[in-house]
Amino acid sequence: MTVRFAPELHFLLAPRNRGADVRAAHDPAASLGHVVQSLGVPLTEVGALRVDGRTVPDSHRPAPGATVEVAAVDRPQRLPFPHPRFLLDVHLGTLARRLRLLGVDTAYDNDRDDDVLARQAADEQRVLLTRDRGLLCRRLVPAGGYVRADRTDAQLREVLERFAPPLAPWTRCTACNGPLAPASAADVAADVEPGTRAGYDSFARCADCGRVYWPGAHHDRLERIVRDAESWVAAAR
Repeated sequence: MTVRFAPELHFLLAPRNRGADVRAAHDPAASLGHVVQSLGVPLTEVGALRVDGRTVPDSHRPAPGATVEVAAVDRPQRLPFPHPRFLLDVHLGTLARRLRLLGVDTAYDNDRDDDVLARQAADEQRVLLTRDRGLLCRRLVPAGGYVRADRTDAQLREVLERFAPPLAPWTRCTACNGPLAPASAADVAADVEPGTRAGYDSFARCADCGRVYWPGAHHDRLERIVRDAESWVAAAR
């Protein structure tokens, strides 16, 4: 069996298989999805599958000598549930805070193991973002994305251009993902220093954890992050 991967997927293959047709042994009991994942490409990264020119599901069992074409996911990617919500693994904490800054529903905990993450993604219908290909290959995971970039700015752009989620900046707590509600200086008097109350007149409080937010010294940098994010999503749609 010959398997041809879209160029966008070559980085997931073993070095010896990049840039060329891949020869795979025929196994009558193996589904096409199993074959693709055994070569290193999670099905979360795969779009259309074609066998000898015919589109087939990943449950298809190809015949000996078949030619398989594996496309990458379309962008922006359609999801199997109505609202784009995300779950990030333990290595993507800074990305989680950036997504929350943009008002994207983003679950994250720094001590979840793979079993818990896969179950949470399924139970809460979330897109699982990770750099662990094995985690994305788990049957429970309803949708996911392999995060390729190393730097947070590049990771954010990668995710936004792939999924183009609706943005609502400044509406979520970056610490816990809870919703923010406007608060007066009097409402937050017990939680902020007098100098802060005197210097600012715009506050918000997280309805879940109680954390207080205001436009601080880093606000201009955060504003730039928001503007860039909005432009990336607009161009992706």
